[in-house]
Amino acid sequence: MEIFGIPHQAFLGQLMLGLVNGAFYAMLSLGLAVIFGLLDIVNFAHGALYMVGAFATWILLDKWEVNYWWALVLAPLIVGVLGVVIERLFLKRLYGLDPLYGLLLTFGLSLILEGAFRKEYGVSGQAYSAPELLSGATDLGFMVLPNYRAWVVLASITVCLATWFLIERTRLGAYLRAGTENSKLVQAFGVNVPLMVTLTYGAGAALAGLAGVLAAPVIQVTPLMGSNLIIVVFAVVVIGGMGSILGSVVTGLLLGVVEGFTRVFYPEASAIVVFVIMAIVLMVRPAGLFGKEA
Repeated sequence: MEIFGIPHQAFLGQLMLGLVNGAFYAMLSLGLAVIFGLLDIVNFAHGALYMVGAFATWILLDKWEVNYWWALVLAPLIVGVLGVVIERLFLKRLYGLDPLYGLLLTFGLSLILEGAFRKEYGVSGQAYSAPELLSGATDLGFMVLPNYRAWVVLASITVCLATWFLIERTRLGAYLRAGTENSKLVQAFGVNVPLMVTLTYGAGAALAGLAGVLAAPVIQVTPLMGSNLIIVVFAVVVIGGMGSILGSVVTGLLLGVVEGFTRVFYPEASAIVVFVIMAIVLMVRPAGLFGKEA
């Protein structure tokens, strides 16, 4: 059986690979959208924080024999704390200024983090095996489904939808949105807005760290893994709409699938297809597919 001239198992396998890539795009663009939408910061350090999350996972196992399941909790917390430190030491001084200053600062921080890990661990990469519970594959009859890749897609979609619900449908989310639009008014009601802003940045960083944990068994853990991905993720955010949380999630998953199928039908364009789509979207709808027109 063939689909578009491709054996159906190869077609479905490529669909799964695209969904896995899309899951990472969605998780990372979600963190970017949260930070930009609520704090108006273009966080170029997001890719480096994703890399730190993956390295934290590997180091926890290599040095302290902390398994994958504990790393799912501890690594995002470590990266979240690092995010809090970055916000308190550096970013809080830039609020109210042109977002370009935040972009340049976070870009510099990403270079520092990447350089520090390159000096310590080199660029060859570290291997991290999937947990035994998720190793192997399941034969569904019409395709063989790698268990860990299925887990990555399921976990990413669950976290993304939970984050969207928290920000858009709960009282805490309402406080976050109100605090960024009129902090003095919200503070008059007894809400500690500076603390809320700090924790929001830390939560966005933790999302990047969680993506790093999920990525560790899929790709080699290397200091370059964040810089190789962050440009594509920024393109995903622009296509979905800067600051649109739901737009980032949906667009990330869809573009991962589009990129995967491009590798099958026209491999030469797979590295640029996301940017071609971004250019078209910006010409037709500059605010992005899910963004609000000014």
